[in-house]
Order: sequence, then C-alpha cells, then structure tokens
Amino acid sequence: MKSLLLGAVVAAVGLAGTAEAADGLAGVDVSNWTGDVDWGSVASGGGKFAFVQATEGNTYRNQRFDAQFSGAAAAGIPRGAYHFAQPHETDGGAQAEYFVQNGGNWTGDGQTLPGVLDLEDNPYKDRNGKNNCYGLSPEDMVTWVGDFTKKYWQRTGRRAIIYTTTSWWRTCTGDSAKFGANPLWLAHWGADPGELPKGWDRYTFWQSAEKGTLAGGQNAFNGTESELAELVNPPAEATISGAARSRKTYAVTITNTGPHPLTRIKVSGRAYGGQRVVKAPGCDFSGTAVRCEVAELRRGQKVTFTFTTNPRAKGTVGMRFTIGSVELTLKGR
Repeated sequence: MKSLLLGAVVAAVGLAGTAEAADGLAGVDVSNWTGDVDWGSVASGGGKFAFVQATEGNTYRNQRFDAQFSGAAAAGIPRGAYHFAQPHETDGGAQAEYFVQNGGNWTGDGQTLPGVLDLEDNPYKDRNGKNNCYGLSPEDMVTWVGDFTKKYWQRTGRRAIIYTTTSWWRTCTGDSAKFGANPLWLAHWGADPGELPKGWDRYTFWQSAEKGTLAGGQNAFNGTESELAELVNPPAEATISGAARSRKTYAVTITNTGPHPLTRIKVSGRAYGGQRVVKAPGCDFSGTAVRCEVAELRRGQKVTFTFTTNPRAKGTVGMRFTIGSVELTLKGR
C-alpha cells in the first residue's frame, strides 16, 4: 500500500519523446510461435522491456505464456501481456475479462507493464469469412474497443496499451480520436514510425520489424528508463472535488483514480466569514476548524465528507480545505 500527497488531479503518466524519434529503449514481443526465449541474452543484449502474448479471443491462451512471462521477470526485464483481439467472437468486455483472468492482470510489483489490446488485420479471413475489420462497422468497432478498455481499467486501474497500425485504425475505427488517453504501441515496419492514428500525437512503443536481433519482434520505447519505470509502476492517483451546496453546507469528495490503495488521507478545513462548524460526520471539529482522516481508500472507491456551518445572514462565507498538497476553497452561495 502507498500513502499519497494528493494532487488536485494526478494525471495518467505522460511519456516524453517525439514521434520523429527513430530509436529508444530496445524491447521485444514474443508469443507461442517464438518458442523458448533466452531471456538472459535478451537482457545482456540491451533488452529493456518485453511483451508476451497471453490470450486471443475468448478461448486461446499461449501455452508458453507462464514460462515466457516469468522468464523475462527473472532476467530483470519489465514485461507486459497482450491480447490478440477477435472482435467478431464476443464483446470487448468479455475478452478483457478473459485476458485479465489468463495472464493480463496488472500488479504493482515493479515488473509489470499495463496490458495490451492487439488490434490488426484479421489473419483468419479464409476461415471465418470476415474482412480485415472482422465484419464490424467503424462505429461498432469503436464500441468494442471502448468496452474492452473500460473493462480493463475497471479490473486493473490501468489504461490498456493499444497496439495497431495507422492503416487498420483509420479503416476499422474511422480514425477514431476517442482513445488518446491509452498509450499507443504503433506497428510500422521500417526506418521511421510514419504517421500516427488520430487521437495520438506521439507513440509510446514502436514495433519497427517483425523479427529483431534479440527475440521476437523489434520494438522501441519512446522515452527514458525512468519514464519506463513510471509506466510500469505509476504513482498513486486521486481526484479531489468539492461543492458549496448552500451558505451552510459544504462537501468534499476524494476518489481513488489510480491503481494503488491510498492510506491515511488527511483533510483539514476551516470556515471563514464569521461562521462556525456545527456538524461534520466522521470528523473532529471545534470552532471554525475541522479535521478528517481516511484510513484506506481502495482503487475505484471514493469518500465524501459533508460539513454544516451556522453562517451569518449576509456577507461572504465559505470553507477552505487542505488535502495533501491540494488547496480547495468553497464559497457559500
């Protein structure tokens, strides 16, 4: 568990670098087809991260996943799992759930990258009779991707990385701009990453070749080692909001929007404008001052404190709060 000096809104990790960068930290992606991997050689050869296929659709699990995933960790290489989407088989939420239950879960162990949603041309057209977009319209594909990413965030507290090509994204989602908050793993083989899909102004990972010099595909992370470490294990996040419901009632809400539990969150407040605090459930108060503490706030949970004062009839009144590093002023109306 982690304690947190809360920010007003601690945003998702932002990664430095530009889309023009032709190099970066080297990494690999592997699957069952890669076979046994010499992870020691990958590490000694400069490999800084790895992605391992875990699942496909709603029934397939890579039989080598456990060995590949644990092998990368044992060699000191941060690794993440990826899911090869089959959007025509089941809805996005169901495939995200299958992914999480079969290797795609995220844990704050300092070694695990967020899971990846792999979206690319349908390789089974001769078998399933679908086109490269699996028979879905752009609108339906956007809904499918949204269902997957929403479920993954609900289950893990992390935003799934999206692997795709610019061509597939433009054709099959209508070049949707709705997923720019998800890190982009761009597949574009060649000497430069080329144009990016709509919604992203930079890539986070770039797959530049199907086969690399280390193992599996050749990839680069568009950032520094410290930024990669932050993507692996980001800081705790919280959103703090407040409202003056009247001249005498005020509310402060703290929501855990990150992947880690928060502990010992302290709230201190003071009424101003010649009023006193007369009611504050769950908190200690005296005169104009109030103090509250949240022992633990798990991922996705929120807590709301409500304060009642005895304001004077006229003049400016309100309350000022400090929550970690946040200063919040609520003016009564």
